[in-house]
Amino acid sequence: MDAHDWDERYRETALLWTAGPNRWVEQHTAELPPGRALDLAAGEGRNALWLAERGWQVTAVDFSAVGMDKARELAESRGGEAAGRVRWVVEDVLSHTPGGQYDLVLVVYLHLPAEQRRTALQRAASALAPGGTLLVVGHHSDNLTHGVGGPPDPAVLYDEHDVLADLSSWTELTTETAEKRERAVADQPRPALDVVVEFRRAAS
Repeated sequence: MDAHDWDERYRETALLWTAGPNRWVEQHTAELPPGRALDLAAGEGRNALWLAERGWQVTAVDFSAVGMDKARELAESRGGEAAGRVRWVVEDVLSHTPGGQYDLVLVVYLHLPAEQRRTALQRAASALAPGGTLLVVGHHSDNLTHGVGGPPDPAVLYDEHDVLADLSSWTELTTETAEKRERAVADQPRPALDVVVEFRRAAS
């Protein structure tokens, strides 16, 4: 799907996703001290805003102008100082050049063909500050046949081994988590299957 497709999808409903953060983002970042964060493929901004409300300075990047507009509206509707801590950037993550180094980089449900995914993940890794965390979350390859929801195209699905291979040359990264996880989905008889991979960059 290109930016136009996502614009149309975001126009279909008030919020395509929930206003709250992704459960794996919350689980893996709740205890991190606030710093600078980069949210790639930020969608409607739920993860970026959740981080900002906890003191993070966030750059949120997505190629959907409609998604970014909805993110700004969500931030304004919740009031407080968080809206001022997020910079909303309408740009393709494959062409975006991160400015500076970030203590946290999120790549959440970004689904691309393998070569483009590798490029996006390597750009994400390059944006990490020493000691920073890179969290990758997506629909697992097995979700297509054993889960529910997510892209129906196997070419854009991946597993934890794919992510590790994409970043195998980054010797300064330590793998903290790399696994398949089940995620309960309301009114569905079986769970969705996600891939969750967390890296930590060496402090020096």
